[in-house]
Amino acid sequence: MTLLFLDTFSGISGDMMLGLLVDLGVELNVIETELARLPLSGYHLERRPEKRHGIGGTRIEVICDAGASQPARTWSGIDGMLADSSLDAPVRDMARRIFRRLGEAEAQVHQVSLDEVHFHEVGAVDAIVDIVGSAVGLHLLGAREIHCAPLPLSSGMIRGSHGAMPLPAPATLQLLQGQPVRNAGSERELVTPTGAAIAREVAQFGAMPEMIIGRIGYGVGGWQLEDRPNLLRGIVGTKSATDGFERDTVTVIESHLDDSSPEWLGALIDRLMSNGALDAGFTPLQMKKNRPGSSLTVVARSHDAPRLAELILHESSAIGVRMHETRRMKLRREAADVQTDCGEATVKLIFHGQQLLRIAPEYDSCRKLAESTGRPLPEVYRVVTAAANRRFGLED
Repeated sequence: MTLLFLDTFSGISGDMMLGLLVDLGVELNVIETELARLPLSGYHLERRPEKRHGIGGTRIEVICDAGASQPARTWSGIDGMLADSSLDAPVRDMARRIFRRLGEAEAQVHQVSLDEVHFHEVGAVDAIVDIVGSAVGLHLLGAREIHCAPLPLSSGMIRGSHGAMPLPAPATLQLLQGQPVRNAGSERELVTPTGAAIAREVAQFGAMPEMIIGRIGYGVGGWQLEDRPNLLRGIVGTKSATDGFERDTVTVIESHLDDSSPEWLGALIDRLMSNGALDAGFTPLQMKKNRPGSSLTVVARSHDAPRLAELILHESSAIGVRMHETRRMKLRREAADVQTDCGEATVKLIFHGQQLLRIAPEYDSCRKLAESTGRPLPEVYRVVTAAANRRFGLED
């Protein structure tokens, strides 16, 4: 499995992320071709090899063309533009998620609705190009997991479109709520809202994972700093475990509920899964005052946990949740399609290392076949399992 670790010793910004992805081997002309699918003009990208403290990397700048006017853009306008674009679905969806995080943070800071959030002329172009370009680059890089070191937050004041603002910028701080950060010991803005939004959406925060190092790249930032090289380092590698198991870290969210309708609980599970939970379930409990209740357990990627916890608090009777990180050891799984006399079905192939251990039919796929053919679901399961076993060389 391919991993990407973002080593943020000098922070992260949208242009540094773009530079890093190009330095890691993503073709800039491919990113530019994908960006051309958007109704966005009046800018171009400049690529330069630059050094910071003697370390070479790639600098990418978004340059607004002289004389080209850029409109102020609202979050809803940008989201609509992305939704209607011809970008590949994974790229489009990632860019929309990042922009939504950024928009929600700005809305919270300025105490306006999400639809009222606006980005100023040049800032809007920069943000769109940096976010969509990063989504393109990450998709092409193909890392199955992205990890990010705790971000270094600065102190002091900067001047923005609304006047003087404290560091870290309020939107940056809002984006990183619930995530590990550290004191940068700097009065320069090392982490921008765009950089924080990208990292927050695509990565899980923590120490460098165990890996076999492959490629190393550097995205060059615009600062010339005396105390550190203004670079974003990226390390691409593969899982180093030799026992055939996959390992990662997830967040477990728990709460005890004794006053919720079963209908509400069923809907809550659906909402959690559709919003990115890896797994969710209930366990019966005998609670205080001899009340029957349920223990809700949700497994989530660490960067999704605060959002899912908020969903639980808003959409159930819970008034508190417990969260803790835990390690997982997993068998590798892959999806495959098989042909049967019922039609095509999707199955999970479950591996230990390179050894195929077993095959499991996908419920939704089998349910649709049962409905379309009128055959019982258990029979469809047997047919799909037999066909998959024959195709992949497992005995019935």
